[in-house]
Amino acid sequence: MHDGHGKHAALIVATGLAVMFVAATLLTPLYPLYRRSFGFGGIALTLVYSIYVLGNLGALFFFARLSDQAGRRFIVWPAVGIAIASTAAFGLATGIAWLFVGRALSGFATGLASSAMAAWIAELQPEGKSNAGAVMASTANFAGLAAGPWLSALAAQLGLHPLRLPFALYGVVLLLMGIALGRVPETVAHPQRRLAELSLRPRFGVPKNILAAFVAPAVTAFLTFALFGFYAALIPGVLAEALKDPRPLVSAAVVFVLFMVAALMVVLACRVPSRAAMLWGLGLFPPGAALLVLSERLHGMSLLLAASVLAGAAGSLGYRGSLAVVNRIAPAGRRGEIVATYLIMMFCGNSLPVIGIGLLAAKTGAPAAHVAFAGLIAALAVIGLLVGWRYAPRDG
Repeated sequence: MHDGHGKHAALIVATGLAVMFVAATLLTPLYPLYRRSFGFGGIALTLVYSIYVLGNLGALFFFARLSDQAGRRFIVWPAVGIAIASTAAFGLATGIAWLFVGRALSGFATGLASSAMAAWIAELQPEGKSNAGAVMASTANFAGLAAGPWLSALAAQLGLHPLRLPFALYGVVLLLMGIALGRVPETVAHPQRRLAELSLRPRFGVPKNILAAFVAPAVTAFLTFALFGFYAALIPGVLAEALKDPRPLVSAAVVFVLFMVAALMVVLACRVPSRAAMLWGLGLFPPGAALLVLSERLHGMSLLLAASVLAGAAGSLGYRGSLAVVNRIAPAGRRGEIVATYLIMMFCGNSLPVIGIGLLAAKTGAPAAHVAFAGLIAALAVIGLLVGWRYAPRDG
């Protein structure tokens, strides 16, 4: 494939990946409205947010290998259809059960699409440019997460049917994106189409010879999305209770700062070697989490924005670097399943700590739970740094 055509095709897939990740933060400014409208509490909110991971894991556990076997497009198009069904569930919601269904379907769709799309983007790059694929995929991911809150926040702030209109518009965007992906060439050389040839048997394969090198990227993915999950699920509550500012546009702005810094840092630091980027990201997680807790204790918006900048930089360096390391160490024939294993760690980080915070907050109060969360982030970051320094391969 001509490099120019390959870059254009990769850009289409990256845009599609960004659109898929919009769903992860589209609901963030709406959680307080849902709590008032449907009458549920803080633990229910964390469960609604976190059921996303069940959809993610179901998709990755049973279907991750299919894109290696049947082709990237064969998996991505059904994922788009499921994402549209998820959007319809949110748009039609009349109670909390609809939110559970919508989040589970959204997680399934994102899990199904993300490993296939990340592998697709990497394979559309010129030979030897796996780092460029990681930069493009990471930027797309963060750009989608940054864009997500604005659509719903504007509708909520202006009173424009905030629990209906954002999902109608997002459904149209998903449909257009699915059509555009039809222009992207398949990169699996001999895709299988007969059901008898396809295997749904879960196989997560991190081969033993790369397992030690895989540990630090997996820890980095977990930490990145643990911190990002905190912002997406709990920042509206922190703003309303500790900083006394419940406005949807303010929570959208805080989340936007986090993810836009992350997206910009991917581009600005694209020449930083992937191993170094990952290790720098791990080193920045503890101060980012500490500043987040301090902003809550001191009721400081400026501290919260500073924490968002630091967390965005840490997550960006860590995610881009760790994904590039995984792309580099993965054998071509097993890239989809190894990337899927990496994404399982990412999605677990996105949801499991949020559940723990919710349960702990019910017993000790939110501030103490958030301090415990910051301690977990710091401890895992130190472990990741030590293992990564020893085993992560150097670029080139």
